Amino acid sequence: MTVLHLADEPEAADLAAFLSRLLHYDRGAAVRLQAAGTALAVFGRPPSFEVLAIRAVRLAKPYEDGLDVTLDTTVSAGEFLEAVDERAATVAVPGAVTGPPWAGVLPPRVGWQPEPGLPAPDALRATVAAAVTEFRSRTQELAPQRRHRAELDRIGRDIWSREIGRTRLPVRAVHAAQSLGFLRPGTEPADTGLLSSGAWLRLRTPYGSVAVRRTGLGSLGLSVH
Repeated sequence: MTVLHLADEPEAADLAAFLSRLLHYDRGAAVRLQAAGTALAVFGRPPSFEVLAIRAVRLAKPYEDGLDVTLDTTVSAGEFLEAVDERAATVAVPGAVTGPPWAGVLPPRVGWQPEPGLPAPDALRATVAAAVTEFRSRTQELAPQRRHRAELDRIGRDIWSREIGRTRLPVRAVHAAQSLGFLRPGTEPADTGLLSSGAWLRLRTPYGSVAVRRTGLGSLGLSVH
């Protein structure tokens, strides 16, 4: 079994926290792992947000498993979490699983360009808080006969699909970043950024990134990695 040596205990703890948050939204979640050199990228897709979450993990030494110098596999998020040893700062890679469709296509690796107009982190968190308050208010005002899944989903789509200023970044992407622990209090504006590549937008923070297609993730017309 392949064992990855993480940079330190905090790195292991952050990885475990990220996996726990993914599993909160989907107990059967899968994650795609890509390791090369001293970096491990963990990709996940929390279904509630329709975004791709990317957590970069620092390794203590360059990845190598025999003659293989790169790792690319899709595994159970739950099994991967169970394999994290925070004290030893290691994680064993479980057996591969048949991944969901999103795991077969990822955002581009190169070609990202900065996009202007991203508000400061505090303003982004305030936008999410206001959206949550609006959702609760509008759903509570519904007559009992209208308080069904279709109507709740309609209200949710109306609120979470709104764009942040003129950035084209949907509010749901910022909500995902905050819910997954990427947009933490105290994050400096200089440490966050909005990037674009083709049809993709990516919100980058020191703790992880959230990528979203401008037309949603339903279309899989992407390059396969």
